[in-house]
Amino acid sequence: MKTILVTGGTGFLGSNLCRRLVKDGDNVICVDNNYTGSLDNIADLMGVSNFRFIEHNVIEPLDLYEKIDQIYNLACPASPRHYQGKAAIFTTKTCVFGALNMLELAKKNKARILQSSTSEVYGEPLVHPQSESYRGNVNPIGIRACYDEGKRCAESLFFDYHREEGVDIRVIRIFNTYGPYMNPEDGRVVSNFICQALRGENITIYGDGNQTRSFCYVDDLINGIISMMNARDGLTGPINLGNPHEFTMNELAQKVLNLVQTNSQIVFEPLPKDDPTQRRPDISLAQKELGWEPKVQLQEGLEKTILYFKDKIKEA
Repeated sequence: MKTILVTGGTGFLGSNLCRRLVKDGDNVICVDNNYTGSLDNIADLMGVSNFRFIEHNVIEPLDLYEKIDQIYNLACPASPRHYQGKAAIFTTKTCVFGALNMLELAKKNKARILQSSTSEVYGEPLVHPQSESYRGNVNPIGIRACYDEGKRCAESLFFDYHREEGVDIRVIRIFNTYGPYMNPEDGRVVSNFICQALRGENITIYGDGNQTRSFCYVDDLINGIISMMNARDGLTGPINLGNPHEFTMNELAQKVLNLVQTNSQIVFEPLPKDDPTQRRPDISLAQKELGWEPKVQLQEGLEKTILYFKDKIKEA
C-alpha cells in the first residue's frame, strides 16, 4: 500500500482521483483549502479507513508525520471565473508557491511528484494540434496570465528541482476535461451549457461559436494521470493528456440541447480577451509511452455528466 498525497483533492479532478486511489487500496491524504473545491465532493470518502482530509492552503509549507510515496499536485483554481479579477494574485501564488512547497515535500520524502499542468501553457496556439515540443503563444500580461504563466513557471520549477535536486518528477498537460463533480458555477463551457439547459435558461456561447475545444471525460483522464505517475523511471514529461477529437462550441451546444430536450435557445456574447480559438492535443507521446488514449465518446460522457448535474440542481 502506497501513501499518496493529493493537493486540490476536493476539486473536480482531485476528488475523482482520490476516489480512484482509495478504490485501488492506496492510503490517500487529501489536501485542500476548499477555495474552489467542496467537501461535498469527498463526502462518500469521509470515514473510509484509507482516506484522510487535511484542510490546508498549499501556498504555505506542509509537514506530515508519515512517509509520503507519491504526490499529485492538482491544487489551483482552473476556471477563468475563479482566477480572473481579485483572485489573480492568489492563483499565481498557488501555482508557484504551491509547486515549491510540494517539491520540497517530495525532496524530503524522496517521493515521486506529478504536476498537473495545462494546455493553457500553449496560449493562443499558432500550431495545431499542439504537441509537447510547441513552446506556446501566451500573453504574459493578460487577464489569463496568472494561470497560464503560473503553470508555466511551475513546470520550470519542477524541471529545475529534477536537474538540481534529483527530485523524481512527472509533468502532464491537461486539456479540457468534464464529468461528475464539476462545480456547477465554475464557468467552464460543459458545465455552463448543461446547467443552463437543465434550468431552461438560454445557452450562452461566447464569440461566434466556431472556436474549438477537445473534451476528455474525467474517467479517461484519471486513467492517464495514474498511468503517468506509475510509468517507467525517467519519464518526466511533459505529456499531453486530452481527447484529440475536436468540436466547435456550436456543435457542443447542440449536443447538449438534444440530450436535455429543453426549450433553451442559443445566444451569443462577445468572446473574452485572450480566449483561445483552437485547442486540440497531439497525444502521440501518451499513446507511445503510456499506451493511453481516451475511450469515452462525447455523447456517452455528456449523458453521464447530465445525470450528475440533474441531481445537483435538484439538491440546490
